[in-house]
Amino acid sequence: MVFLVAILGLALEHYFGDSILRQGRAQEKQTIPDVIVLGKDAKLGTVTFKHKEHNSSNRNIDGTSPIACVECHHTAQPASELAKHPPLKTAWPADRTTTLTADLFAKDPAAAGVAACRSCHARTGETPKLLPKIPEVKLETSTTLLVVNNMQAFHRACTACHTEVVKLRKDVKAPTTNQCTSCHKKTA
Repeated sequence: MVFLVAILGLALEHYFGDSILRQGRAQEKQTIPDVIVLGKDAKLGTVTFKHKEHNSSNRNIDGTSPIACVECHHTAQPASELAKHPPLKTAWPADRTTTLTADLFAKDPAAAGVAACRSCHARTGETPKLLPKIPEVKLETSTTLLVVNNMQAFHRACTACHTEVVKLRKDVKAPTTNQCTSCHKKTA
């Protein structure tokens, strides 16, 4: 009997696609996460990223406004805007016409087009969900391509911003490149 129910379930899922699952998820209200835990497999321990705090308080480089969503979710803007910020290249979806903002997300989370970091910046050896391979960039200071896996993407984005904040604002104690355990914490 259990076998027949399982087969029926698979047949219904195949016939109706995942529309039933999507309807269930659509009823759940999507919200901007308060905290995101990164580096779950990192040797130095996990990083607790205070996501909502970064995008709702004056955390941008000069301390005058929240960090814009596209500072991290750089694919969430039209390709014409993205082209202004080399070496970034990929807009998602490719025909995107809007720029992700907290207001856009609040109005319609499903239509906001937010991709998780690992959707493009997968772990080394894995294939990203949204791209055929992990992005590569050629930096101005190098002749070789840098594979921007999830670890590279996080470290480059976080430490670059923190380093700039510390340079501009002497009142801020944001962790910089050589202060790994300020962010990475081992859990018991």
